[in-house]
Amino acid sequence: MLYFVVIVLCLIGGWEGAKWLGQETDYWLELGPVKIGLNMTRDLNMPHLKDIAEALSKPSQRQGPPLIEILVEKASYTLRLAVIGFTIGTIIGLALAILFAHSRLLERGLMPYVVASQTVPILALAPMVIIWSENLFGSREIGMPMITAYLAFFPVTIYTLRGLSDVPPTALELMKSYAATRREILWKLRFPNAVPYIFTALKITAPASVVGTIIAELPTGIQDGLGGAIINFAQYYVSGPSRLWATNFVTAMAGILFFATVAVTEWLVVRWKRPSNRMDRWVDTFLRNLRRVVPLLRD
Repeated sequence: MLYFVVIVLCLIGGWEGAKWLGQETDYWLELGPVKIGLNMTRDLNMPHLKDIAEALSKPSQRQGPPLIEILVEKASYTLRLAVIGFTIGTIIGLALAILFAHSRLLERGLMPYVVASQTVPILALAPMVIIWSENLFGSREIGMPMITAYLAFFPVTIYTLRGLSDVPPTALELMKSYAATRREILWKLRFPNAVPYIFTALKITAPASVVGTIIAELPTGIQDGLGGAIINFAQYYVSGPSRLWATNFVTAMAGILFFATVAVTEWLVVRWKRPSNRMDRWVDTFLRNLRRVVPLLRD
């Protein structure tokens, strides 16, 4: 926690320090013969942090609620869609990884297409998926989790497949010596071994799911999420850049919240993979010493 506070303070100091340096040098920093432009530190491009905080506390419209209240409501909408797409993508990724782990032929045949699917620009794909969703289901909202799932399934597939395949040979031979079936090997050996890999993929995918959902919101015209807020405040950036920066801040917090949720879930689930804590080491030392003392007392 202390490191987090120190990093936040360093970021705040760096931000305001860059603003101060730009104003003191008239936005041109001379380092010998080299001149560096600091126009990016002007208030239009880089507002003071206090201005961003004030924008969050003020209403975006007359007699309206504070901006922070609006953004939190929009963030909850975006996070809800992100969780749906994240879940769908995770299920697809796990299914593909298990399929590939059981069939090298399918892995060699389908993996190139899985990799190629990630080379399509998401900005080009999102409008098409939204249009298809509206034509097929009569709703654009259904297409937004599809975009998120499209971003989520690939890391889960790759990392899970690595975890399922990276099994100690001795453990695998031991399972086979006990005549374990392929299903038993999967659920009692391969899948537990893959759990840390899966959570690594999920921690990568969680913030990306928020970004994917926002990108999916842009072509829909729906104003309920953070994507609509970004488009709206970007139109008034010249007159009020602080509101767009405030929206970016809330978006970042949404991604961090999603990541933290996955990280806490990992901490709760993967306890058997964590190194022992101080109390565990103390108990082990106490038991070892007790085993040494008991024979002496008997003598």
